[in-house]
Amino acid sequence: MPMPIGLESSPTTARFADRVSEWEDSFGMAFAMDYGDPEAEYAALRENVVALEWSTIRKWYIEGPDAVAALDAAFSRNVAAAPVGRVLYGVVVDADGLMIEDVTAVKLSDEQVLVFGGDPLTEARLRSAAPAGTSVVDRRAEIAVASLQGPRSRDLLQRLTSADVSGSGLPYYETLTGVEVAGVPATLLRLGFTAELGFEIMVARENADALWDAILGQQDLDVVMMGMTGILVARIEAGMVIGGLEYDRTVSPFECGLGWTVDFGKEELWARTPLAEAKANSSRRLVSIVSEAPVAQLDGAALVVDGAEVGRVTAATASPALGGRSLGLARVERPFNAIGTRLSIVSDGAATSDDAEVLRTPVYDPERSRVKA
Repeated sequence: MPMPIGLESSPTTARFADRVSEWEDSFGMAFAMDYGDPEAEYAALRENVVALEWSTIRKWYIEGPDAVAALDAAFSRNVAAAPVGRVLYGVVVDADGLMIEDVTAVKLSDEQVLVFGGDPLTEARLRSAAPAGTSVVDRRAEIAVASLQGPRSRDLLQRLTSADVSGSGLPYYETLTGVEVAGVPATLLRLGFTAELGFEIMVARENADALWDAILGQQDLDVVMMGMTGILVARIEAGMVIGGLEYDRTVSPFECGLGWTVDFGKEELWARTPLAEAKANSSRRLVSIVSEAPVAQLDGAALVVDGAEVGRVTAATASPALGGRSLGLARVERPFNAIGTRLSIVSDGAATSDDAEVLRTPVYDPERSRVKA
């Protein structure tokens, strides 16, 4: 399918466009919704290995003698205390302690950190925190990223590199720099958005074809390309959040499942007072819910107890992990967000005959043993 007018091309847009059924806007760049069979893509993720074009996320490099301090002044995690090579997942908030974006940061050195995100307000916050002599540059246009996800993702990656990508060689939420993958210089990150073992491979954009040739050349592994449709199913099963759904500019980190990323022990924490107030006073929490209601009825529905709204579904999907039952993420008030609580569903203003039950989050691999394998 031709790419929509007005979107930037990813490093693989021209190469794989004929396989794509639909495109999505990902921070102004075209992202494939699927490559013809989203159900098969999801199955390959859970049972084998998939490859995702992951270049659309923005890549802000903060460089200079105060790079770490600049990020610490804008980010919820303690970057200064982290060892070089550590990947840190956290949030950027506004002066009121309300969500701008969830981001991933990599401490590449004491004078260079990398932030993955997409919201222009995140970039503005990073720039405002950077003193003279410290630069913030978005290098998305220069870098291609392929993500390998699934139980055989390590098998595939190890075929492409001599670097040790075992559990000890590349632990969860760690980075390897100065390595080669598919014969080209690369940076490896161990993380993902799917609740499966996963790796991200960063190479210069001009080396994208060489990387993809090597990935798809492992024919005996039956590598499947995966698009956004399958990711959205997997991320709800994994309890992962997305801006615009689980949070917006009215929601604190403590209301969308990200309160754990706020490090009150760090010396300089932006918006410390409102964040502390939000932690003490926020009554809504993000939970997983399951229902026999159709997905379309559950998605965006109000959750009600005795006629009063106590929560709202942020996103819903038919979950293969739950036998096709409707699974949603929802922000729900205490005490109605306790596991096992049953909530009535009001869809499009009308009460339905179905209800929803609060489940433990995540519903898929709740101990996160697969992603840490």
